[in-house]
Amino acid sequence: MNTLKKVIISLMLVTAIGAQAQNRPFEVVVQGEGQPILLFPGFTCTADVWNETVNELSKNYECHIFTFAGFGEVPPIEKPWLPEIKEGIEAYVESLNLQNPVIIGHSLGGALALWLASEENSPYQKLIIVDALPATGALMMPNFKSENIVYDNPYNQQLLEMDEDSFGQMASQMAAGMTLNKEKQAQIKDWMIQSDRETYVYGYTDLLKLDLREDLSKITIPVMILAATDPMEKKWPKKRMMSNIRT
Repeated sequence: MNTLKKVIISLMLVTAIGAQAQNRPFEVVVQGEGQPILLFPGFTCTADVWNETVNELSKNYECHIFTFAGFGEVPPIEKPWLPEIKEGIEAYVESLNLQNPVIIGHSLGGALALWLASEENSPYQKLIIVDALPATGALMMPNFKSENIVYDNPYNQQLLEMDEDSFGQMASQMAAGMTLNKEKQAQIKDWMIQSDRETYVYGYTDLLKLDLREDLSKITIPVMILAATDPMEKKWPKKRMMSNIRT
């Protein structure tokens, strides 16, 4: 009878964990043992973007590799997309009682890492951010003001209505500017095409709206910044955009 009771309790726990995972705005693969590291991919990328990195890190660390809602095969969520992702990660870290986690984030994932670390009493020990900015919109738009970024605008509508062939051509052009590796360009294009279109449009709007420049001074943990030097070496705005961060 005791054995049966243990089996029933175990099944109830598995069911509860599964239900909780289904409510998260992302999927997570956990690999390795040791200090936890959260790996956040760039926009439209899946957890697979970290495969080579995880192969090494998982020898000594517990890697939590994320794929966000609307990307890969993860179902989309309602907007606002990025705030939902952030709140989901905070709940994830708290529910698992992760101790002194490190965040490695690329592009969107790096901006998200900065946002999480700027919150009061954040549990993170260190950030490693790759090709990320605290205010992407400020880099791309003159006279940028976060409050002027809205979902309903002509450019977003054009993207939503774009046919698959045109979207694929745009994805090819964008991927070519993101890496010099032809094989990786094809993978990036595939991820972009696979993404949920509304997530692609409205999620990127969330990223453009995010402005953390005034919040960088709240980050008190070490931050390592990695930035590509080719082909944007002279244009990378590291001094202007990251001047308030403590490294």
